[in-house]
Amino acid sequence: MRMLINVPETVVADALRGMAAAHPELTVDVENRVVVRRDAPVAGKVGLVSGGGSGHEPLHAGFVGPGMLSAAAPGEVFTSPVPDQMVRAAAAVDSGQGVLFIVKNYTGDVLNFDMAAELAEDEGVRLAKVVVDDDVAVTDSTFTAGRRGTGATLFVEKIAGAAAEEGAPLERVEAIARRVNERSRSFGVALSSVTTPAKGTPTFDLPPGRLELGIGIHGEPGREQRGMMTSREIADFAVDAVLEDRPPTGPVLVLVNGMGGTPLLELYGFNAEVQRRLKERRVAVARTLVGNYVTSLDMAGCSVTVCQVDEELVRLWDAPVRTAALRWGL
Repeated sequence: MRMLINVPETVVADALRGMAAAHPELTVDVENRVVVRRDAPVAGKVGLVSGGGSGHEPLHAGFVGPGMLSAAAPGEVFTSPVPDQMVRAAAAVDSGQGVLFIVKNYTGDVLNFDMAAELAEDEGVRLAKVVVDDDVAVTDSTFTAGRRGTGATLFVEKIAGAAAEEGAPLERVEAIARRVNERSRSFGVALSSVTTPAKGTPTFDLPPGRLELGIGIHGEPGREQRGMMTSREIADFAVDAVLEDRPPTGPVLVLVNGMGGTPLLELYGFNAEVQRRLKERRVAVARTLVGNYVTSLDMAGCSVTVCQVDEELVRLWDAPVRTAALRWGL
């Protein structure tokens, strides 16, 4: 195992200490595992809280800041945060306008966020919840009942975050988040397995010269293994899978996402093929984001997320954001 770590047991705490040192605009509670924008709670603003297992950075803590999340609760690697973390996060960002939980559809995350919602409501916090389930590769998987939450999580957090920053009420922010999720579809591909610090070896078998189509962000199996394909062939397969599940009737927002171990040189080349295929399918592209945003530690691979947008969603996407990992307009 070649990792830039001390010991597996302190990986998350060490990362949070480093994040605190690099980003004084955040309040990072290393012991309780909560990351909050320093000016929270913001008067008159709905709070947005998300979280999940670590190992998917910059999701979620890297998206805490003006225009996006109010707080994030990072769990251990590939392990849901516990309800107490989410309750602390909700309490830290509640200004009296309510809090929206944004939850990827993984069984542990959903159960723990549900428990946290009950506890927070008992303490007087008004809560709503949106579950992200955009992955079209499989209906059920090792970690989920129903579709997995993947790349669309970024779209939901950014667009709902912009609505909250504008002062939209909780019901409106929730409705926008649901609309983004309902209009989003994703498909991922693994070119290598993933190695967790605790295990120290690849978590699944992917022989040389093979790839996995439809992989999840924890290394869950996808639709099938095949021999290595070209960037063009992978783009055709992924884009077609997404469009066939929900054919868009208008322009789309596109995320070409790396899984953590794929360099930007390859991702931009892959984006060229994604854009080509979308044009061939007569799909207009409103905006594109390329990079490693919803990752799986050191996995080589990529995912494509497409969200059908309207004028309001494009405006909210373009709205200013200032986080550790995503920033423009400020």
